[in-house]
Amino acid sequence: RGLTLYAALGAQSARMVQRVTYRRRKSFNTKSNKIRKVKTPGGKTAVQYLAKKPKGVMCGDCHKRLQGIPALRPKEYARLPRRQKTVTRAYGGSRCGKCVRQRIVRAFLVEEQKIVKKVLKNQAAGAKA
Repeated sequence: RGLTLYAALGAQSARMVQRVTYRRRKSFNTKSNKIRKVKTPGGKTAVQYLAKKPKGVMCGDCHKRLQGIPALRPKEYARLPRRQKTVTRAYGGSRCGKCVRQRIVRAFLVEEQKIVKKVLKNQAAGAKA
């Protein structure tokens, strides 16, 4: 009976995951040191290093993802042509369309307010004279 239990434990340890070692200098499980264990055709378990997942470009005002610009790591943006990094519009590649529209409307309303103030001031000056 004891022998069968030992044999069962031996079979279980044979099915255990094969240990692997890091291939680079950093020996801690950090964000930049993520790995995937892969079986080679020879039956060994090897290590593949995973690249960080890109977040994509965010709008500076509302912090939502910008459409039309691919989500890449910063170094990959350097290799991209300019037309793929931006959108052809004011603040393209920096602000989303909604926020640009808001900025334009806000600027227009501020200018209108200045004109109204000037007109009221002129009317008040004309009433005194």
